[in-house]
Amino acid sequence: MASGRQVAEENVQAFATWIASKSDDELRSLVHRGQLSRKELAIECGFAKSVLDQNPRVKKALSDLEDELRQRGVLPPKVEEPAGVPAPLTREPGKLRGAIEAERLRRLETENAGLKAEVTELKRALEKYAVLSEALALTGRLPR
Repeated sequence: MASGRQVAEENVQAFATWIASKSDDELRSLVHRGQLSRKELAIECGFAKSVLDQNPRVKKALSDLEDELRQRGVLPPKVEEPAGVPAPLTREPGKLRGAIEAERLRRLETENAGLKAEVTELKRALEKYAVLSEALALTGRLPR
């Protein structure tokens, strides 16, 4: 098994390789809230998202990359928050819509399961009446 230093070095190499393989247009597609999407970046590099915060060499390389991308105009300029003023809480419309859709999906799945059970019950009842109908058709009278 590899030591922590070896894994850290492998992660640095994976990140450097990833940077070299990306064009500006590909990096633009990874922009989220004015910076590169950490989640997508980690997935594409093949390591955990925590590596971006815990490995100082990767963290520094990412910071340098984002600064360089800002200078080239790939990333928007960094917005500095005024000191002492908390940032307003904002809701992302995508997350709200996703929560609504998830609730709707859960409700529809529950309704679908109930309707399937009802259909099964009605099919059983129909079989019973089909037998009665057949007996009536053969004999001409209703069985007891």
